[in-house]
Amino acid sequence: MADTLNTAVAILRKNKFKLTKQRHALLEFLLTNQGHYTDVVTVDAYMRTEFPGMSHNTVYRNLKEFEEVGIVEQNTEQERTRVKYQCDFHHQHHHHFICQNCGKVTELQMCPMDFFTDQLPGYEITGHSFELYGICAECKAAGVSADPDTLVKN
Repeated sequence: MADTLNTAVAILRKNKFKLTKQRHALLEFLLTNQGHYTDVVTVDAYMRTEFPGMSHNTVYRNLKEFEEVGIVEQNTEQERTRVKYQCDFHHQHHHHFICQNCGKVTELQMCPMDFFTDQLPGYEITGHSFELYGICAECKAAGVSADPDTLVKN
């Protein structure tokens, strides 16, 4: 865990960001929740509890800056923005399977873009987003079904 935190600190310094107490606390919070996406509202509430004078704008700006330098991954689902600590600093382009019950995020090792690029000769693809949703092996073994009416909303 310390190596991951050191990597994030090095990325901040490389991009000329100061490592303030607030940024350090934000990194630690995200690292503690590394295996799951966390709602930005939850991150904001935590940070404002730890630093009562901190504004919403400061929290959101720091999350955006962390995303821009590759420390944070962002996900938007049903108009809710969620963030998580970067899975893999060496392979920033990757995709996820997200458990709809527990919220566990599993990194996928393959990108399906070649499949689509082959079907669109002459086209220029400028970006994409790809995530799989379902029930992780642990939740399935515990008897959780993929019934959308019984799933926990993360």
